[in-house]
Amino acid sequence: MPSAPNLSWGAPLSLKVIGHNAGTSMDGVDLVHVHFTQDSPTSPLNMQLLRYGEYPMPQKVKRRVMKLIKENKTTPEEMAIVNIQLGEVIADAVNSFATDQGFDLAKDVDLIGGQGQTIWHLPLPELFEGDQMRAHLDMAEIAIIAANTGVTSLGNFRVSDMALGRQGCPLFAALDSLLLNHPTLNRAVQNIGGIANFSILPKGNVQGCYDFDTGPGNVFIDAAIRYFTDGQQEYDKDGAMGAKGNVDQDIVDEILAGPYFVHDIPKTTGRETFGDRMAEDICDRMLASGATPEDCVATITRITAQSLADAYERWGPEGGVDEIYMGGGGSYNPNIVNYLKQRLPKTRITYIDETGIPIGAKEALGFALLTHECFVGRPMIVPTNTESDNPGVVGQIQPGKNMHRIRQAVAQFWGDFPEEDIRCTTKMNLLPSLCK
Repeated sequence: MPSAPNLSWGAPLSLKVIGHNAGTSMDGVDLVHVHFTQDSPTSPLNMQLLRYGEYPMPQKVKRRVMKLIKENKTTPEEMAIVNIQLGEVIADAVNSFATDQGFDLAKDVDLIGGQGQTIWHLPLPELFEGDQMRAHLDMAEIAIIAANTGVTSLGNFRVSDMALGRQGCPLFAALDSLLLNHPTLNRAVQNIGGIANFSILPKGNVQGCYDFDTGPGNVFIDAAIRYFTDGQQEYDKDGAMGAKGNVDQDIVDEILAGPYFVHDIPKTTGRETFGDRMAEDICDRMLASGATPEDCVATITRITAQSLADAYERWGPEGGVDEIYMGGGGSYNPNIVNYLKQRLPKTRITYIDETGIPIGAKEALGFALLTHECFVGRPMIVPTNTESDNPGVVGQIQPGKNMHRIRQAVAQFWGDFPEEDIRCTTKMNLLPSLCK
C-alpha cells in the first residue's frame, strides 16, 4: 500500500525588501525597508515598515530625462545611456539609504525592487494620433542595481501587468485594499504625485478594489512654477503662489472637457498627455489675456483638484466615499485639499500617515510588496474595472550575490504546497512601524 503523500508546507518565510519609486514629478527616489514574514502559505502575510528615506534626483539626469520626454525626440545612443544612468541613480540611492540609516545591505536586505523612471506610458493608444499601440517604458537597469548593491533586484512591474492585458498603472489597489479595506466603510487611498490616482476600496470586499489615474497631480503645477521662476523653484511650497491668484473657471472647465477626463475607467496616463508643454501653453494663453502668474498657478491647481472631486463623484463606490487617505507631495497643497473638503463635505479626509506609513512612502511600499510577491511566486489581487481579470506574477528578476540563499528560503517555505492551489494574498497584517 503506497504511503500518504507528504503535504508539509515547509518553513516560515522571512524576507527583507527595499522598495523604491521614482515618480512622475522626478524630484527624487523614495525608499522603504520592509520586513515581510509569513508562517505558512495559508497564513496572513505580515508587513513591517522598518525605515523610510528619500534621495534627490541628480539635476543633470533630471534635466536630460525631462527634455527627452518633453520633446519626444532621442537616439538609440541616448536611450542606452539614460537606462544605465538611471540604474546608477537607484543603486546610489539604495547604498546611501543603507549608509545614512545604519544597516548592512548584505545582512539586512534580501531583495530590491521598484520602478525606474517612466519614460513613456501609452495605455490608451486611441487617444493619440498615428499608428499607436499599448506600450510602456521605464528605465533604471536592474542589472546595474544588482551589481552595484550585491542584492537580487526586480523591476519592469508595469510592463508585466500590461502584458497580461491591463494598463500597467497605478498598480497599488492590492496594497491599499490589504492595508485599509474596512467592513462597514467605503474608503479611498489617494496619491497626488506628478500624476494623481486613487484606489477605491468598497466596504467588506478586499478583492473588489479598483484604481485609476484621474489626470495631472503636481505635474502641471510644478511645470508652471519652474516656468515662472526660470527653474529656480521646483514646486509651489504650501500652495503659496496658487493661494494668491484667482481661478479662471472657464479654462478649468475647458481642460476638464478634454478626451482623457471624459474617458471611462479603466484609464491611466502620464507626461505624454499632461506634460510641461501643455502647462506652459495654458500659462501663455492666460498671460496674453491679462492674468498674473499667480492666477495661472491657481487655475492649474484647480484643474488637479476638480478632476479628483469629479472622479470621486463619477466613479466612486455606491453610497459614496466615507474616508479618503491621502499621500504624495500634492497632499501638502492646501488649495487642493480644501477644495476636496468643500466638494466632499460628508467624507472624512485624512493622511496615510495615520496608519503609520509616511505620506511619501506609500508607492515605494507598493513596490516592496510587488517585489516580495513576485519573488515568492504569487500573483497580486487583480483589481475590478480592468480590461483583463487574468492573474499573473508580475516583475522581472536580476540575480544578485544572495540569489541562491533566498531562492532556497522560498523553496523551503512552499515545501509540498500544490502549485495549483497558489492564490493571491488576501489577508495582510501591518505591524507597528519602526520608522523614526
